[in-house]
Amino acid sequence: MSEREFDVIVYGASGFTGRLVAEYMQQQYGREVNWAMAGRSAEKLAQVRDEMSINAATPLVTANADNEAELEAMAARTKVMITTVGPYQLYGSALVAACVAAGTDYVDLSGEPGWMHEMIEAHDEAAKVSGARIVHSCGFDSIPFDLGVYFLQQAAQEKFGAPCNQVRTRVRAMNGEFSGGTAASLGATMAAVSKNPDLLGILVNPFSLANGHEGPVQPADDAVYEDEATGQWVAPFIMAAINTKNIHRSNALLGHAYGEDFLYDEMMLCGPGDEGKAVAEFVASNNPLAGDDVPQPGEGPSKESREAGNYDVLFIGTTADGSCVEAAVGGDMDPGYGSTSKMLAESAICLLQDCNIGGGVYTPAPAMGDKLIARLVDNAGLYFRMEN
Repeated sequence: MSEREFDVIVYGASGFTGRLVAEYMQQQYGREVNWAMAGRSAEKLAQVRDEMSINAATPLVTANADNEAELEAMAARTKVMITTVGPYQLYGSALVAACVAAGTDYVDLSGEPGWMHEMIEAHDEAAKVSGARIVHSCGFDSIPFDLGVYFLQQAAQEKFGAPCNQVRTRVRAMNGEFSGGTAASLGATMAAVSKNPDLLGILVNPFSLANGHEGPVQPADDAVYEDEATGQWVAPFIMAAINTKNIHRSNALLGHAYGEDFLYDEMMLCGPGDEGKAVAEFVASNNPLAGDDVPQPGEGPSKESREAGNYDVLFIGTTADGSCVEAAVGGDMDPGYGSTSKMLAESAICLLQDCNIGGGVYTPAPAMGDKLIARLVDNAGLYFRMEN
């Protein structure tokens, strides 16, 4: 990559999540990384810079999501692009194209598998040529899950000399709000399906991002049941639809390190007995992304609420011979905003400073793996630990 004016640009820095990313960049990397804030309005960016106590010398870059020339000029000025401007299927395609053309690394918060499938088809080969590392899903969906499975599989290889051919992921705790961007992305996806019914096949196929690989029928994750792995009742987990696809893509990109017959599912733990069953049925009947309480894009919870949040996820792996290994991943802030903003920023810095991989369209685990895990543990309030 030729010399660039900036190491990192945070695009969407005047939005709610974008300003949290900008605040984290200032606090964690303000003195060692040459970075800029970007968005549609210089006036709004300057206001956020002041409100978030960001260094007044931090450069401001303006670019509209629907202006290809402005996006191309912006992409050519930086080594890594962070974007929080979604839904990505509405506002993100031109920026990905600009980064691929410029050989600029890119991270986002996309949980939109239909759009990601489109980006892989359109840009994977070109990114390999230009050297751009395009990494989708660098927030709560799907870093804790993608890296959690990767971490567990590393441990299984070390302990047993073989991968786990099945991983059951169980969300033990999740305190905090889903982001307004997640809700908006779901709405945009449903609108896209109504216009193009062929998208439905991509959305329901767990292997739709796995480079053409079609593995075995996966465990059911759409109903309440008593889970033999934990002895508790479980309910469907709303983020499973995107996480499972990313994890099967990671397996494919890692040369099927988890096996070509890999089984994977995600569920919410709700407790044992009749009470656990009742909780599971309640969870299954409520959509956390519907209703009047969901923040709108650009809105979000208070600092106190973000800091009071947390999450904890259990990974139960089983090898072909029945050996079992367990790990946990968790974070010290709410998943949708506080923890997500830190994970996204650390992903960008990891690409900037730590990764020697070639270009392509990636998921977090094959792109950054152990190096990102170390950053998240050291800087971003996450833990990765074995439980047996």
